[in-house]
Amino acid sequence: MPANMPRLGRKNSKTTKSGIVHLGLGAFFRAHGAVYIEEATNASGGDWGIIGVSLQSPRMRDQLAPQDFSYTAQELGPNGVTLRQIEIVQDMLVAREDPEAVLTAMADPDIRIVSLTITEKGYCHDPATGALNVSHPDIKNDLESELPVSAPGFLVRALQRRKAAGLPPFTVLTCDNLPENGKLVSRIVLDFAQQIDPGLARWIEEEGRFPSTMVDRIVPATRQEDIDALAEKTGVYDAAPVQHEPFRQWVVEDDFVPAYGAGARPDLGAVGVELVKDVTPYEHMKLRMLNGTHSSLAYLGYLAGYETIADTVSDSMFGAFVKALWRREIMPSFEAPPGIDLNAYADALFARYSNPAIRHRTWQIAMDGSQKLPQRILGTVRDNLAVGRHCQGLGTAIAAWMIYVGGTDLTGAPIDVRDPLADQLKALSDAGETPGEKVAALLSVKQVFDQDLAAEIRLEVEAAYMLLVADGVGLVLEDLS
Repeated sequence: MPANMPRLGRKNSKTTKSGIVHLGLGAFFRAHGAVYIEEATNASGGDWGIIGVSLQSPRMRDQLAPQDFSYTAQELGPNGVTLRQIEIVQDMLVAREDPEAVLTAMADPDIRIVSLTITEKGYCHDPATGALNVSHPDIKNDLESELPVSAPGFLVRALQRRKAAGLPPFTVLTCDNLPENGKLVSRIVLDFAQQIDPGLARWIEEEGRFPSTMVDRIVPATRQEDIDALAEKTGVYDAAPVQHEPFRQWVVEDDFVPAYGAGARPDLGAVGVELVKDVTPYEHMKLRMLNGTHSSLAYLGYLAGYETIADTVSDSMFGAFVKALWRREIMPSFEAPPGIDLNAYADALFARYSNPAIRHRTWQIAMDGSQKLPQRILGTVRDNLAVGRHCQGLGTAIAAWMIYVGGTDLTGAPIDVRDPLADQLKALSDAGETPGEKVAALLSVKQVFDQDLAAEIRLEVEAAYMLLVADGVGLVLEDLS
């Protein structure tokens, strides 16, 4: 922090009583859900302040606490930057430091929603089946200890306390990119609760609510140079600003704990949140069309030497590839949501990808691919194969992921792979001497691939892997466009 520069602080001295605990208060939620909730509270009132929770690191708490948990949201449009100060976060806790404080907050009668953005790996489940991974070390700990370390553990142990106190449950509102994410989290929570108390599981199933959601906003990682540039521009130091594109969307199933009546949720509809009965068509559209192509562009773009998505799609070969991917393989795989023109949605996505102000790194998007592939790409492939439609483009993206997790790019340079299965995936890749052996070994990972699907796609992925190694990304994409 520059000497003699004032620290960001609240403009509004009035605090908002908290009604939400949010697990995983990272950049995405602070640039998306928190903004909507602040707008809804300003528009319609209600006690909807947010208590943030970091499940592991104190870094975000230490950055936000000296500025009264306020921060700057920077909207990066093609024609300039718009700044806005967000003040809906009231406090922040660190679970590893004080799990009791987190449970106490979640069990408070004023808390009616516990929301989550913990990334796919935070749910401690098997991505291929959706079941709770009871052999996960954090889950094994939490089944024995009343002071948990995992998100599922905190949810169940807090609900256990509410039941014992005669309180209604809170609504569990997941905001992570998982298909039918509410149903998935419900299954994980009920699986966990069943292990410790079948009566608790029945109570949660009957009284609790787990609405599915679809969230959409591109939020690139904030770098130190971004923080320094903001301080120079404003004359005030903000240690934890967020950056985001102008576009935003939040689709939520309007199914919150009924015991709270009209006070069950903020007035989200007043600020543009789409409240629907079934979010599944929207999830499929976003997971497949945005997240699926984001991951495809991330692996192929990284291997082609591009740092960001905007850089990647500025290459006409990649632009033609992603448009062909939408048209031939992704859009035919699902039913469009009511009133949505998928071609117009694809055009809007491409414009968002091309925004030069959004530096969304391919390396950042490539993280945790073992957790993302089943939802973003493999579901599309499965549905296409069921009707006899081949997926050469998505097969190439899977092959690019396999090369990436092998830890060496096409020039022989090392890759810093960040993935919960990174060591296992690299060992499997290294053990194979030929592309066919490497592909077969990686397809055997049951945490990622349904084995029936793996058998169906093996030859196509192997052929794509060989072409990428032999010809490079450019020539391969030229044939796919």
